[in-house]
Amino acid sequence: MNGRSRLELVCPAGTPAALRTAITAGADAVYCGYRDETNARNFPGLNFSREEMEASISHAHDRETKVFVAINTFPRPGDAKPWQNAIDDSVKFGADALILADLGLLAYATDRYPQARRHLSVQAAAANPDSIAFYARHFGVRRVVLPRVLTIQEIAAINREVDCETEAFVFGSLCVMAEGRCSLSSYVTGKSPNLNGVCSPASHAIYRQEGNEMASALGPFTIHRVGLDVSAPYPTVCKGYFTAGDYKGHVFEDPASLDASTLIPQLAIAGVTALKIEGRQRSRAYVDAVVRKLRSVMDDYAAGSEIQAGCLSRLSEGQSTTPGAYRKTWR
Repeated sequence: MNGRSRLELVCPAGTPAALRTAITAGADAVYCGYRDETNARNFPGLNFSREEMEASISHAHDRETKVFVAINTFPRPGDAKPWQNAIDDSVKFGADALILADLGLLAYATDRYPQARRHLSVQAAAANPDSIAFYARHFGVRRVVLPRVLTIQEIAAINREVDCETEAFVFGSLCVMAEGRCSLSSYVTGKSPNLNGVCSPASHAIYRQEGNEMASALGPFTIHRVGLDVSAPYPTVCKGYFTAGDYKGHVFEDPASLDASTLIPQLAIAGVTALKIEGRQRSRAYVDAVVRKLRSVMDDYAAGSEIQAGCLSRLSEGQSTTPGAYRKTWR
């Protein structure tokens, strides 16, 4: 191992089939959610029934792989029962960790199941030592999934001050907002990623030809307009092509994937415990390819080999990648 610590590879599973694929491809842990509003990837055709979750956790444990259950949206006032039921069932099924964001749910899990391992979801947007220490002290949180707004230097500074594991995203679609605090999708569609678990839902996506152009819209808002010989991108508001004053282009962020694979050595030195792949809404083929590639990259790093840049570019959104905030070239 060349004296290097082994980082945990945490992989997405939007379906039981994707979970089995991720395990075969080399995941150390898989994260997934129930087929309802309790998790932040609440899309048609995705997620797990109770029976599927129980069977999938058993399947993973037979192959020495962990399962983290994401219960990471925020309950509606006075209607926390579906979220509490998700916690109850996950503990009963033997989940290795509960990924939570809401303070009330954290309190419920802490009081009802003190032995259950609790991870703080990126939806909580805990991005400094004081906030992380608060969750660790009051709710026994063992790991925090860091929002994608921090530099490596800032992550290192956090890890020097907190008695809690940190998990950082390494690859996948890049959320350019502070997770858990974005209202763009809510404004456009009435569906909230924070409450309903859906950002830019497919039920509101519209494609229409306008003369020699193809327009992609989300509800009443046109997000992109491209030539007929160009693939129209999915209409996600924060990655739309807009006019703002004299500027015309991607006002918030370019449609690109986060790829921090070449930064794995720096993230390890910064004290990160686990690296996370985004993509529970992706296909089994995508999961297989990304997990295998990152498993190979992380094993090469552990063995002392150099990490090759660009090895994941063909799997990225728009065939374009960015190190995101880890290098914060925009600051």
